[in-house]
Amino acid sequence: MANQLSQLLQQWYPQRDATDWVLGTVYRTQGPCYRKTGAMMLFNSLGQQFGMLSGGCLESDIQQHARRVMQGGQAVTLCYDGSDEDDLSFQLGIGCGGTVYILLQPITADNNYLQLDRLRDSLLQRQSGYYYQQIPTDHGEVEANFFSAASESSRPVLTKPQVVEEGDQQWLLTPVVPDPHLLVVGGGLDARPLVSMAHQQGWQVSLWDPRPANARREFFLDADFILNCEVTELHQYCLDRSVNGAVLMAHNVGMDAAALKSLQGVELEYLAMLGPSNRQQRVLTQAGLTAAELTVPVAGPAGLDLGAELPEGIALSILAEFHAAIKGRKGGSLSGVVW
Repeated sequence: MANQLSQLLQQWYPQRDATDWVLGTVYRTQGPCYRKTGAMMLFNSLGQQFGMLSGGCLESDIQQHARRVMQGGQAVTLCYDGSDEDDLSFQLGIGCGGTVYILLQPITADNNYLQLDRLRDSLLQRQSGYYYQQIPTDHGEVEANFFSAASESSRPVLTKPQVVEEGDQQWLLTPVVPDPHLLVVGGGLDARPLVSMAHQQGWQVSLWDPRPANARREFFLDADFILNCEVTELHQYCLDRSVNGAVLMAHNVGMDAAALKSLQGVELEYLAMLGPSNRQQRVLTQAGLTAAELTVPVAGPAGLDLGAELPEGIALSILAEFHAAIKGRKGGSLSGVVW
């Protein structure tokens, strides 16, 4: 199951009153930690867990504390110190060696579900916002608030969660953004693993290909939307649906050119084109564009240099490049080792 916040809330919402629930949140870290500040997870009284707060080593112990929160109705904070041999987290095998602080809050109708229902609705409407969670003192407060980005327009734009002080209280302020949305132009055989793997990431995927033999639902069960529209409508579709990136892989110069032209002016974070650089020039020529006129630079050939030859490997390289682009990273090796 995908660990995107929207997917977690989709699991919770239909059952929000059928069982007891606890929200777990990483509110501070020190040193290397698998999950960072702002990571969230849901626990219920049936023993189910949705999401991750560590690499899998702490969740069972956190579940036990979550049960006590369900019974007592008070928020608690936990600390796992992976560098201390006497700490439980060290004994549980936390491998990162860092320290992670976790907030557990009961989710009930009495505390307005911690406003997670409002947060869910905002994500469904592809609207950004800010989620405030009070870090409890001895009184075990469970207050939480969600505000849309528009209502918080006077606040400087935050890209990372942070602890803020308001009066004598501390709050974890977490920016919330919709899941990445990828448009795939072309519904051939090599698009199938790309769509499937993007779906596994918890991303939204739209697929456009007007050719009757392609982009059929039985071949793309994981696509959120299969579009049946004129290519000129892709521009407005991307604006309305907050599309973050697009991959042109129709294996047809005319279709790729028409789609490229339609996407001009859309503020995409990523735009890629399958095929060698000389094909890219043919597409640009047919679209009546030059590289200098593109509102978004085209990554062509698409993807990171993984040496991929088969559709699955090519999909991996493209999605890795897309992931790096939306995170503002270069997509290089973390270790710097050259193989």
